[in-house]
Amino acid sequence: MFTGLIESQGVVTHVQKVAGGAQIQIYAPEFGRDMALGDSIAVDGACLTVAQFQRGAFVADVSDETLSKTTLGALHQSNKVNLERAMRLSDRLGGHMVTGHVEGVGKLLLRHSAGNSTIYQFQVPPALMDYVVPKGSIAVDGISLTVAQIRGESFAAAVVPHTEEVTTLREKPIGAPVNIEVDIMAKYVKRFVDLYSGIPEPEADAGRRGLGDMLRDFAEGR
Repeated sequence: MFTGLIESQGVVTHVQKVAGGAQIQIYAPEFGRDMALGDSIAVDGACLTVAQFQRGAFVADVSDETLSKTTLGALHQSNKVNLERAMRLSDRLGGHMVTGHVEGVGKLLLRHSAGNSTIYQFQVPPALMDYVVPKGSIAVDGISLTVAQIRGESFAAAVVPHTEEVTTLREKPIGAPVNIEVDIMAKYVKRFVDLYSGIPEPEADAGRRGLGDMLRDFAEGR
């Protein structure tokens, strides 16, 4: 579990294709001092596991599934990435609950200054728009953002100078792909509402009572 508050930027120093995926080496000497083998690290919002350490860098294994469904499949040497270690139970939750499970790839549509912040607009895969709500939370490349406005299949967010300084957002060109993870609470709410409304559960057996049936029974006092 992560918070969406980026701790550091790393630089990709090596990408090697291997059977079933790839190994990515990321140089981040200051960031790596408090890491151990097996630790979970969010790399541009995708949860990876530290497999090796090499001279100020760490190496993580990336599955074919992650490569195909995130921007990590397009990473190459010298690319910068956002990094965050998994949160401790004693940490303050300054952003929002981020799982590191990227659900789709969006696109940076525009940016423009607005007072003491910068407005960013991102296109979101249509299937994820049901989970995007005004004032709600969303993670873009692992960065916790607050949705300010929704326009069709895109949303706008105001980004403060500190966030631009510690993340890769400011350097991204218009049109660049970004990893999108919607708020997990929104996913659960929509799931329960769908079930209560009678929308069939995926892969539900015809003779098995699903969660939606139990929710309806509970609401009706049965």
